[in-house]
Amino acid sequence: MTGFRRGVRLGVDVGKARIGVARCDPDGMLAVPVETVPRNERSIARLVELAVEHGPLEFVVGLPLNMRGDDTPSTQDARDFAAALAARHPVPVRLVDERLSTVSAHSALRQSGRSQKGSRSIVDQVAAVVLLQHAIDTEKQTGSAPGEPVGTGLE
Repeated sequence: MTGFRRGVRLGVDVGKARIGVARCDPDGMLAVPVETVPRNERSIARLVELAVEHGPLEFVVGLPLNMRGDDTPSTQDARDFAAALAARHPVPVRLVDERLSTVSAHSALRQSGRSQKGSRSIVDQVAAVVLLQHAIDTEKQTGSAPGEPVGTGLE
């Protein structure tokens, strides 16, 4: 694959309690927050609704790895969530390394003068922005789609 694939993408930061969602413009210039989705039995349905609303080229789901690139306790949860999302909607899902996205989100919020406690409601969205921006920047630099595609198990 060569060059940047034009199209909106939805970034998804999967957490145990909340899911941060971000989107980028079709040219991949800027990722912006969309909303924080509660993590419950309706989470995937809400992401499908957001996909219908925004018409993304793909979902970019954060894959939490440790600093050595190894799995963490949250890695399988993110893989399972991404597979469930892929099974519910025809838009492709990619897992992208999200090391430091939440740390970067907390840092950015601190630098903007927000307390960690006061930022809880938006930190997930900011983490999704960080991971999505990293993914689109990586694709622009390398000419290849970032991360790994998620199969639906239906192939």
